Amino acid sequence: MLLNDYINRIEREGVEMTAKLILIGGFLGAGKTTLLSKMAYIMTKNGNKVGLITNDQASALVDTALLEKISANKEGVVEVSGSCFCCNFPGMQKAVSYLKDKFAAEYIIAEPVGSCTDLSATIVQPLKKYAQDTFIAPLSVLIDPQRLINILDNKIGDLHPSAAYILEKQLDEADNIVINKIDLLTAETVENLKKRTIARWPTTSVFAISAQTGTGISEWLFDVLAEQKAGMHLAEVDYDIYAEGEAVLGWLNTSFEIKGNQIDCEALLRSLLSGLGERFDGSQVAVGHVKAIVIAKNEAVVGNITGKKETLQLRGSAVKADEATVIVNARVEMSPEQLKAIVIEEIARVCKDKVVKETALKCLRPGRPKPTYRFDAVI
Repeated sequence: MLLNDYINRIEREGVEMTAKLILIGGFLGAGKTTLLSKMAYIMTKNGNKVGLITNDQASALVDTALLEKISANKEGVVEVSGSCFCCNFPGMQKAVSYLKDKFAAEYIIAEPVGSCTDLSATIVQPLKKYAQDTFIAPLSVLIDPQRLINILDNKIGDLHPSAAYILEKQLDEADNIVINKIDLLTAETVENLKKRTIARWPTTSVFAISAQTGTGISEWLFDVLAEQKAGMHLAEVDYDIYAEGEAVLGWLNTSFEIKGNQIDCEALLRSLLSGLGERFDGSQVAVGHVKAIVIAKNEAVVGNITGKKETLQLRGSAVKADEATVIVNARVEMSPEQLKAIVIEEIARVCKDKVVKETALKCLRPGRPKPTYRFDAVI
């Protein structure tokens, strides 16, 4: 059954229609924004009004720019920046209220910061108490299959031990574990991975999808919208380890405008991300994610790296133009100063024959999480 058929069935047979909030967590590089894009496109095409909330420690988000391009109405995309949802719960509440009351959204899809955990205690439980007029869907956590295999095998893979701890805690608190990128796996591997995941988290629902192709999204979404119990698991989180796991990453958000003669947007983006990938690989540092988008002539090409350079992927419409806007977000295991120097150098390299105007630049190391609320029991 197609996704829009599931949505129609939900509206006929499910709970009484009110704004439905779908929270999709998951570690950096899991594919959350790709999933949001796919959901928003299909649901909007089906005639549903969909609001989207992005979240980050700083503004100038690739996710926001990308979702605004896909959304039928930019007013339906709200960015909560400056801190994570859990540490700025009023900011999240304000975004939800705006999308419900001003934008009249039927569905609101929110994407928390990828390095955040303890979402059930600090976001879902408070929402259940303070947003009782909103349908809160079960907490879904998206996971990259290789990183899931590492957790199941008690390995940290390419992550710092404290970052791997965050990823594991995200899975511990999930109502739904959603294994993504199954288009890269054999059917046998997918089934084996699902069985291992169910054995490790027996009270959690497990789904397998491809956000890229759309496979499995309908089944997962139907369950999410039909189930009326959310935040049924609370993880035991050591905030010292959690804080270290976030602090090992340097965070950089920058945006700039470029002018030149018939700029090849796809070639520029590929060169920039390839160069960054080579630099990070050469320094032997782990990459949470590097995302970049080039917007020109109302078209956009977006790319990302979720590990080594070979994970580079590009998608979208490639155009040539004399002017373009570029946004880069990087989360890499190095100091903010090192990260900033490398990104600026690579931007200078690919833009050496162009006029560059920086419009935003922030580089930081996240501070210790200080949630607005933290519930110690499921309500």
